Amino acid sequence: MHLKDLAGVDLGSHFVTYGARDAILYALAVGAPADRLDLVYERDLRVLPTYACALGLWAVEKAGDLGAYDRKRSLHAAQRLSMHLPMPREATLAMRGKVESVWDKGKASIVNIAVECEIFTAAYTIFLPGLGNWGGSPGAGPDAAPAPEGAIWRSTSKTSPQLAALYRLTGDLHPIHVDPEVARANGLERPILHGLCTLGIAARVLADAAGAHPCDLRMIAARLSAPVMPGDAIVVSAQSLSDELLFEASARDRTVLKDGRAKFLPRVGGENH
Repeated sequence: MHLKDLAGVDLGSHFVTYGARDAILYALAVGAPADRLDLVYERDLRVLPTYACALGLWAVEKAGDLGAYDRKRSLHAAQRLSMHLPMPREATLAMRGKVESVWDKGKASIVNIAVECEIFTAAYTIFLPGLGNWGGSPGAGPDAAPAPEGAIWRSTSKTSPQLAALYRLTGDLHPIHVDPEVARANGLERPILHGLCTLGIAARVLADAAGAHPCDLRMIAARLSAPVMPGDAIVVSAQSLSDELLFEASARDRTVLKDGRAKFLPRVGGENH
């Protein structure tokens, strides 16, 4: 299959089952502390919404398996997640996937993949370096950033050197995160942290900026603009805009998440819930 034939391809349906242990592993992988019992202990467990992004990766893998590009030479460039319902403590989710569009950027191409189910809709933007100039549409440019309001909120999360090896157990098995040869073939000095891990860390800490529970996230979107190395400190900064947070994240003086937007359910009765 050629890239020009990929747009609109139905990736079919897929069932994913997870339980409390899977949700706890995910929470620990995005930095949930051991004393946050509602995220790491079965008794009153709540499931972080960004775990949905990991559960939908089957569609990204299936799109790569169609043969239009080499999955090992692809990079995750942006992510969006919209929650329709809270994540259940355990579930078997019936999902459908589709390649929504393919853009020709000249020196590269972009593949946009969507996954839907009753609980969430997730959209994955995949960057294909060196696979442009095939005559496709360049796609839409980014929207102008709105003006934020109020003071800047910041939080710093230190990651461990082993984090990429841990996070891949949540479902993202791309070898660029563990295999030094694949990382070097993509122009990287060593395996990098998953962009979805960086986004999951950001989503969890942004709840504090919103005065909300991290499981009350209802929407998050960002461009994954630069790699994070396991062991880096990730600095998340945010400002309010009406009922949303505008945010970005940096590591080693580079912006690693750009054009971020997040929305949480408001607190009820003045308390996080």
